[in-house]
Amino acid sequence: MTDSFELNERLASDSFEVDDLDLCQVRLMNDSHYPWLILVPQRPGLTELHDLSEEDLSTMTQELVKASRALESVFKPDKINIAALGNEVAQLHVHVIARFQTDAAWPGPVWGVQPAKPYQSQELDDLLVELGGAFVDY
Repeated sequence: MTDSFELNERLASDSFEVDDLDLCQVRLMNDSHYPWLILVPQRPGLTELHDLSEEDLSTMTQELVKASRALESVFKPDKINIAALGNEVAQLHVHVIARFQTDAAWPGPVWGVQPAKPYQSQELDDLLVELGGAFVDY
């Protein structure tokens, strides 16, 4: 999107690219316990939502809705959680997590409840295709 945008190394190593939207790179967190997308605005130097321009903030909101709808269409969750924390990775990124009353962390947050369970190769390939297709629908 911009020549000076660089994805944080930890975000890159913990997730897989799903799609590039108008503003955000959409990534799948490598934890099969929770269907979990991360949206990263492709602008350099951002750490907070209020660092976005008005136009980019509007676009970010629209893309968060697309991500939520994509997760709903693929997984049929009980709830969608959206969070922008940035305590460990300062680069602005927003988590969009499909939650189920049956998941191990319910009703609390997913962080630190159990070690991540990486996707198996074929499962990952299939899911990336399915999620990518879900974004086309919105």
